[in-house]
Amino acid sequence: MREREPVTARALSWLGVDADWERVPADAAGTARSDALLAGLLTAWTVLGIELMRSIGYFEGEEVPAWGLYLLAVAGVAPLAWRRRFPLGVLAVVYTHFLAVGLTVPMVTQELALQVTYFVALYTAVAWARDRRAMLVVVGAALLAMFGWLAWQLAVGSGIDTFLRSNGLDERTGTVSPFVAIVMQTWMLNLAYFAGAILVGQTAWHAAHRRETLREQTVTIARQSDELQRRAVVSERLRIARELHDVVAHHVSVIGIQAAAARRLVAADPAAAAAPLSTIEGASREAVQQMRGLLGTLREVDEALPSPRGERPGEAAVAAPEPGLADVPRLAEVDDGLAVTVTVVEQPDGAAAGVPAPVGLSLYRTAQEALANVRRHSTARSAGVVVRVERPAAGARTIDAAFPHGFAEVEVLDAGRPRAGSSGSGLGLLGVRERVSTHGGVAEIGPRVTGGYRVRVRLPLPEECP
Repeated sequence: MREREPVTARALSWLGVDADWERVPADAAGTARSDALLAGLLTAWTVLGIELMRSIGYFEGEEVPAWGLYLLAVAGVAPLAWRRRFPLGVLAVVYTHFLAVGLTVPMVTQELALQVTYFVALYTAVAWARDRRAMLVVVGAALLAMFGWLAWQLAVGSGIDTFLRSNGLDERTGTVSPFVAIVMQTWMLNLAYFAGAILVGQTAWHAAHRRETLREQTVTIARQSDELQRRAVVSERLRIARELHDVVAHHVSVIGIQAAAARRLVAADPAAAAAPLSTIEGASREAVQQMRGLLGTLREVDEALPSPRGERPGEAAVAAPEPGLADVPRLAEVDDGLAVTVTVVEQPDGAAAGVPAPVGLSLYRTAQEALANVRRHSTARSAGVVVRVERPAAGARTIDAAFPHGFAEVEVLDAGRPRAGSSGSGLGLLGVRERVSTHGGVAEIGPRVTGGYRVRVRLPLPEECP
């Protein structure tokens, strides 16, 4: 069972002594105006109240002139004009005024507007003090002074009671004398008065703290949402860039090789030049089709972003279906002088059909990029593509422990040598590595010891796979 926190620690925590938050008015000018207005209204109320008390005769026998009574009363109310800018200073001034006037002209402090002033000053100190430790000290000193003054009144009341009883003037009708009863009742009323001001002030402080916390959390959530959206858009753009590179690299390399062959044949054997020209036509059409699909996806990404001018986005182009693992054999159909053989190894049978579309697309683009590199940068006349898909049976152990739910991979091999003066930008292989990193797979890319080049990418299959 967890040990309960000491009462003192809980009280200090409730008072916000160790809080690192400071309550500051959001609108300093507006706050100053409203505080000045409150002080002005209480001043008018105080002057009226003092005049009514004079008319009733409460100040009979007082040597202070009328203007002095007004001045004493207004001096206690006026500091509220600065109550939220200097909450602890105003509390100290107002309660010092209470003690000084209460000891000299006590009837002035009984005026209702001044009683409201003392409550508001204590409430404001608790609700608006920036330094909570200083608040604890100042409020504690004010309460100590107030209750010390009440204790002195009780002592004086007891002394008067003794004097009256010794002279046979005791007119007690209850358990205590009228003097002591009045003082004790005043004590209880003041206890409720001061406790109420502190409770209301601290409740207001906690409410403001919660509102500020919620506001900061709202801002943080909005900022994180914008950042996540931005990252999603950037990630999608990177994916599209990889797709675009793969499409352009593959088809343009085919077109370039076939164009060179057609140029050599067109003069010597025009009929033979028709085959490479037909290949160029098919490759260009397929490239345009796939690029349209990618551009349609890119426009959909743009439509997900807010328009800076508020215009309505145009219609998105309809994206063509993206290729997958089943489309890898189509890469061998290109007649460009590179003989490509594709082998598919499945365990169990039909496992390739259950490979998720994103995994299949990445493996297709890997094979496409690898074959394009062979055509552009290698002297090889043939290349082999092997597609492997392995999914262990229920309860069986997989061959590769790093892929507990199985894997799908593509491997492209050639036996050629690097072609002189045909170094590329490296962006294609960078895109392959990025795809592998996205799926959490592994890649082996580089020259083979026995000659040629090897590109092998293995991607994990998810636990649940159709």
